Amino acid sequence: MARCEVCFRHCEIPEGGLGFCGGRTARNGRVEAFNYGRITGFSLDPIEKKPLARFYPGSYILSVGSFGCNLRCPFCQNYDISWSDEAKRYAKQAETLSPEELTEIALRTRNRGNIGIAFTYNEPLIGYEFVRDTAKLAKEHDLKTVLVSNGTAELSVLEEISPYIDAMNIDLKGFTDRYYNELLGGSRQMVMAFIEEAVKHCHVELTTLIVPGENDSEDEMRELSKWAGAMKEPDGESVPLHVSRFFPRFHMTDRPATDVKKVYRLAQIARENLEYVYTGNC
Repeated sequence: MARCEVCFRHCEIPEGGLGFCGGRTARNGRVEAFNYGRITGFSLDPIEKKPLARFYPGSYILSVGSFGCNLRCPFCQNYDISWSDEAKRYAKQAETLSPEELTEIALRTRNRGNIGIAFTYNEPLIGYEFVRDTAKLAKEHDLKTVLVSNGTAELSVLEEISPYIDAMNIDLKGFTDRYYNELLGGSRQMVMAFIEEAVKHCHVELTTLIVPGENDSEDEMRELSKWAGAMKEPDGESVPLHVSRFFPRFHMTDRPATDVKKVYRLAQIARENLEYVYTGNC
């Protein structure tokens, strides 16, 4: 058995087996990224789709995903490559690209407005080695690098990648331990620690998906935004927050989409503590 040190789960992985996330394995007594370079899809997206509102607005970025995730959000938008049965099939069918090949693709799309590479779609931190190796190479070619993550990782993982990442959007999915523990199977404290450290190294924006009956109280948003408002980036800027509308999908179809008025109201409350607040999916 080999012990994985990426997130709070610290999976004990048998030789040739997989961790909880489905993206890490054990070989020769050591844990490594099973999904290293295994790409399930990529697309040239507007930077605002990540979402990033205050990082090279109006530009495009090559968005790349693999498979696997260390959370179990029942409303996952990318369930087909995260933790569904489809994800297991993707694990066998995914195309393999080296950091050099992916960087070359990014360079070829510069003439279409591409500024770099975004690691997104599934949870990129469970394969942080590929993120690190590719981002390091991309920086050598003056490409921008973006991470879209749930932030559920040890600070040692952040230390590995932070020298090569220009911007992050991190999901702060809610602001109660009940929500993280019972619904998502995660650790709010780990995410908060990750965010607090990430802000010291690069541009960070946060996203909170508002799920009816779960994390949609005004008191919770007030506490979340108060905590986020206490952080400043190295240039003194406050951390932007995206308040996003939920739509029923995957295993959570038992409730309607979030009322648009509710999203706007919670964004208004967040502005009590934050300078930059944006609404999404409305």
